[in-house]
Amino acid sequence: MTCCAPLGPPCALDSLLAEHCAPVLLGCKPANLVSVCRRRVPALPGLLAGCRRWLEPQGVRLRLLCTCRERWLLLVYRPAMLARALHRPGAAGLLRRAGCPEGGVEPRLDWLAGRLAAGGEFPHVIGLFLGYPAGDVIGFCRSGGRDCRLCGYWKVYTDVDRARRRFTLYDDCRARLCGALAGGDTLRRRLAG
Repeated sequence: MTCCAPLGPPCALDSLLAEHCAPVLLGCKPANLVSVCRRRVPALPGLLAGCRRWLEPQGVRLRLLCTCRERWLLLVYRPAMLARALHRPGAAGLLRRAGCPEGGVEPRLDWLAGRLAAGGEFPHVIGLFLGYPAGDVIGFCRSGGRDCRLCGYWKVYTDVDRARRRFTLYDDCRARLCGALAGGDTLRRRLAG
């Protein structure tokens, strides 16, 4: 997740999505979360509406999970991949114990949005929605985020070698997509091709 990402003209939305959501956009990860300052992008919902028209046919959805006073919390996700991630045995059990409803992706996202809106203790099971291994979510919760074995896209408590491979893959996705945009391509053309 990124904090208060700046955003200017519509083409900057391409850059923001490429920088922070490339693994999802390229089909390597179920979801990414981006925090955008509302004062910098008061028209974000309208910009997202335009993007939805060409992203949804590519299997990517955009959802504002939280519309707090100061920021937008945007989830970029692939519903089919997210459904698989949330139904893995370890993830499903953690979600059940946290009170998340069983069933499809959207009711679970509704639950997550409700938890975020309610305030209080942050729902660390959000890591499961982002594709983090259940063992690492458990490790984070048990240790309070301390004593991890590796820190990258998430704090790793279990399989360091697998996590390193995922981190490299995610870095490669970002480099490819951001490089294409820097070379004059658009996100829409890049994902359609």
